[in-house]
Amino acid sequence: MIMKNVRLFMLNLPEVSKLLAGRLKSAFMLIVFVLTCLEIQAQLRSAVVSPEILPDNKVVFRLYAPEATNVSVNGEWMQMGEISELARNDTGLWSVTIGPLKPEFYGYSLYVNGVQVLDPANSQIKRDGTRNASVLLVPGKESELYAVNDVPHGTVSKVWYDSPTLGLNRRMYVYTPPGYETSTQSYPVFYLLHGGGGDEDAWTTLGRANYILDNLIAQGKARPMIVVMTNGNPGQTAAPGHRPPMSAQQGAAGGMGNMMFEESLVKDVIPYIESQYRVLTGKANRAVSGLSMGGLQTMNLTFNYPGTFDYIGVMSMGMTDMSNMGIQTDPNRDQKIEALKNAGYKLYWIACGVDDFLYESVITLRNKLDEHDFNYVYRESTGGHTWPNWRIYLSEFAPQLFK
Repeated sequence: MIMKNVRLFMLNLPEVSKLLAGRLKSAFMLIVFVLTCLEIQAQLRSAVVSPEILPDNKVVFRLYAPEATNVSVNGEWMQMGEISELARNDTGLWSVTIGPLKPEFYGYSLYVNGVQVLDPANSQIKRDGTRNASVLLVPGKESELYAVNDVPHGTVSKVWYDSPTLGLNRRMYVYTPPGYETSTQSYPVFYLLHGGGGDEDAWTTLGRANYILDNLIAQGKARPMIVVMTNGNPGQTAAPGHRPPMSAQQGAAGGMGNMMFEESLVKDVIPYIESQYRVLTGKANRAVSGLSMGGLQTMNLTFNYPGTFDYIGVMSMGMTDMSNMGIQTDPNRDQKIEALKNAGYKLYWIACGVDDFLYESVITLRNKLDEHDFNYVYRESTGGHTWPNWRIYLSEFAPQLFK
């Protein structure tokens, strides 16, 4: 019986071979088809340009997502909760054209079927605390200071230093101006403080501080200076992803209301900078400014350590009840204002937007300073508690320093 089946198989071998060949050919063609489709999809994805900034500053956003049913974009040029819907073509490419947009440095996110995603065609992203967003810079007069222009550039170094005050080894960013490495010149120092939720990376990533200084110095509008950007959270060593393991005791320095950061800046940071860099010392060669939480820390620093800084900038912060955050009103505030006044300073600069939720606190601060005939300069702008305002404030404050 077995031999009979073998003979039958051998007799039908040509037909079997033909059948197998046909099936193999079909399988091969299927594989080629699938690979071709995948290659076409990959080419479509790689060919996507997003965002595309048009000559009239309209912006085209695109996303290749053939399986998506809904795609939208939300950006910092919009009101909170506002979105623009993208439309799908027959290849699965979604797009929308918006604007024209005012020249500015914007963050934005795409939403695919309701899920927030970064723009996969855009390699430029920013981190704000734990939030990430894609970014674009719309060119024009208003944003030219934030752009990477063809001018001499300074150096941003990520520097670790010991803070005995906080019991931590911590990280800060230090900007040295163009030519620092090859010169013998000494420079004044500007201590620039971030806001709540930020860290030592905030002023370069979100504030474009190094590019603003590069451009101002190149234009002759600002004096070359060193800019120190610390981590204003006293219980942190560095930004997320760069923190070594810490014990609970090491991270117990607490939040912004306990004055530990301010003490560490005066006792740890300033001595480190003045021993490791070529700097001009004394209050005439020191400036400090901060936004929001950093504005509070700026007030604390200058009221509690009068005679340390000649140039003081408070952005988007004033005097307000913070007892719900564990921060009590200083009972000696009036005496400390008088102490700073008597110690002398060259510039006390306050800036706030009319839509800022802390606007009323700034009015309270100004009224309190007026009670003491305390000289200050007030800059009121449009807008709210936002980085577009803080970049403008830095662009206006830095040229006034060390004159």
